[in-house]
Amino acid sequence: MPDNTSYSDLIQNVRTIDILTRARVTGQQAGVHISLFKGQGVEFSDIREYIPGDDIRAIDWKITARYQIPYVKEFVEERDHTIYLIADISGSGTFGHVVSKFSTLVSVLATIALSAVHYHDRVGLILVSDKVEKFIPARSGRNHVIHLIQSIITHTSQAGGSDLRPALSMIVQRVRRMSTVILLSDFFTPDCSKELSMVKRHHDLLAIRISDPREEELPDVGLIELEDAESGEQILVDTSNPLVREEYQKATAQHTEKISLMMRKHRIPFVNIRSGDDYVPILKHLMMARPGGEL
Repeated sequence: MPDNTSYSDLIQNVRTIDILTRARVTGQQAGVHISLFKGQGVEFSDIREYIPGDDIRAIDWKITARYQIPYVKEFVEERDHTIYLIADISGSGTFGHVVSKFSTLVSVLATIALSAVHYHDRVGLILVSDKVEKFIPARSGRNHVIHLIQSIITHTSQAGGSDLRPALSMIVQRVRRMSTVILLSDFFTPDCSKELSMVKRHHDLLAIRISDPREEELPDVGLIELEDAESGEQILVDTSNPLVREEYQKATAQHTEKISLMMRKHRIPFVNIRSGDDYVPILKHLMMARPGGEL
């Protein structure tokens, strides 16, 4: 398990999330709706001539231009929806000022997966460090989702490094049916623009960055030894030096901007969740950023 949080604490946290999720779904908490994927369970069926009253958003402009007569695409509702969660379990997840990024990732992942259960969606999981460490095919049912959550909690990572490319490539190679792919990572990883683009062509792709407030700036606490959780490299840093703190802030801001630009380039809905955040409103914002999405 890539975290120092105890197994029993995390299991208790998952139970709490499950109770809250059930309450939201059944309407016991007014005004909170957690149907994450409403409106997305449709697939292309046929093309036919436009009939007055049809939704103009369904017009196929290429076919219309070819035949000079309006044509629309028809869709049929799928019987269920498939969601794949890609979880970055690299060493940097152990960092956290109050709550580790890994614990936050587990809580967010569990909320999404347990929410999907109530709408009979199928959920799959990929655990990735600098390689794919576990692939669990999508299935439906509460027992399956509990198994997924326990898998990530109890898994011992085989490597400390981080590289999302193997997981994204696996989605393209092994998941043929159009699915919703949700990527959870701190994105301290090599550039994966190419792989994101490939996934985006075939699937509905969303990204969630898990970060910690202490990563945004260095506190003035004098000489400290910092260790890279993934490489193990250690350096001595004088945090009382304003130039050191300024350079650190500049580097973190550049990293954040790089991630944001990458997501905007590929039109991937993207949010940042900090350890300790109330993340349900943030998930709501993420889902509302996509057509038909609702939380």
